[in-house]
Amino acid sequence: MSASNLFYLSLGSNLGDRAGNLDRAIAALTDVGVRVLRRSSFYETEPVDFLAQPWFFNCVVEAETSLTPEQLLHALQRIESLLGSKKLIARGPRLIDLDILFYGSSNIHMEQMEIPHPRMANRRFVLVPLAELVPELRHPTLGATVVELLAASQDDSIVRLWQPHGNDVCSKSNLGETR
Repeated sequence: MSASNLFYLSLGSNLGDRAGNLDRAIAALTDVGVRVLRRSSFYETEPVDFLAQPWFFNCVVEAETSLTPEQLLHALQRIESLLGSKKLIARGPRLIDLDILFYGSSNIHMEQMEIPHPRMANRRFVLVPLAELVPELRHPTLGATVVELLAASQDDSIVRLWQPHGNDVCSKSNLGETR
């Protein structure tokens, strides 16, 4: 791999084997020129925006690649397609969703993508797993750290740490639940 660019990726799934879908997507990243460095825990998260759908599993991945942001976006879209994801309803149910949160300190505003992700500062399902990995990472345009963004978020949706106890069953312990 030539010059490597550090980036952060949010993954989500709320259909089928949610944990398996996340695992398959993470494994597929190596096939498109991405080296995964670390992954957050899996979190079970309440839907936001479009509420009439199953709860999600979400996580964040820290990775590096020599792909440009545009090449990375197309590679992620191929993974989504190969895994059978179809986005029939905006922010609706899906097998897998892959979103670039940060790509180095780049600020990219194009029709097909915005980096940093434009809604991440208002999404606990992104901020909680991102804070697990890089709490002091500073948003390049907002200037706040991930922990500061999480503390300031107006999103009050439930995000709870998922503990695998059998087949896709979430622990009911309050220990990992945050609101």
